[in-house]
Amino acid sequence: MRIAVTGSTGLIGSALVRSLRADGHEVVRFVRREPAAPDEARWDPERGHVDPAGLAGCGAVVHLAGAGIGDHRWTAAYKRKIRDSRVLGTAAIANALAGLDEPPAVLVSGSAVGYYGDTGDRPVDEDTPAGHGFLPSVCVEWEAAAAPAREAGIRTAFARTGLVVAKEGGAWGRMFPLFRAGVGGRLGDGRQYWPYISLRDEVAALRHIIDTPSLSGPVNLTAPEPLTNRQVTAAMGRVLRRPAVLPVPAVALRIALGEFSEDVLGGQRARPARLLESGFVFRDPGIEQAIRAALQ
Repeated sequence: MRIAVTGSTGLIGSALVRSLRADGHEVVRFVRREPAAPDEARWDPERGHVDPAGLAGCGAVVHLAGAGIGDHRWTAAYKRKIRDSRVLGTAAIANALAGLDEPPAVLVSGSAVGYYGDTGDRPVDEDTPAGHGFLPSVCVEWEAAAAPAREAGIRTAFARTGLVVAKEGGAWGRMFPLFRAGVGGRLGDGRQYWPYISLRDEVAALRHIIDTPSLSGPVNLTAPEPLTNRQVTAAMGRVLRRPAVLPVPAVALRIALGEFSEDVLGGQRARPARLLESGFVFRDPGIEQAIRAALQ
């Protein structure tokens, strides 16, 4: 199958591209600069431009592009970048797909469990309404921007991804060096739930959505049972054989991270109900399995 991917240089996108190509799929990577390789196509999400030649003949499109949530302090300008990179990019892709004479069968569009806001210890699944705050509002707009593709008859799924366990990037990319140095520990009181997923399960789940016609709308990409931050950091300590006894006080996080600290100190007890109902089998359902997979 010919499959187009945005965000192909990111943690998840690059792993997905490797997996698809290993199984013989043709992958078109959308880039913002001038294409420099035969497998690249140009897009400009801010201006709403997507090269239709890159989409021609595609059976599926996986849209993962977006500015990093935790890469910078949340100034007003960076919050606007977080929102615009997702909403404008999704609208550009959705409109381009809706205008094709022969559109792909499926659009898998990135989203996040941040949709639910801070849920405390209350379990949530895909039927739970959006929470309150900046990230939930971004996720609502992000998913709504894909409407043109859905209205054109393209099966559209939203991959509401949790925290991806990988040493190459994301939250765990920052955590591994700290724990190896013996200075890792819980964040705040550690009671917030972390809906994690291993990188290889994340990639497998995205491919499962592509291949499963019954999956559309929101799909939580998280391990079957989320754990608290306290449980996660204890597991990190066990696997890496380092103590995990130095907590990061909530006040220190608020000083260092500003508004973003509220999302670090909050969490989502999100379960992947639709993945499990569709028959998806996790390779790394437990946190220690996910951590060990990241270290391979």
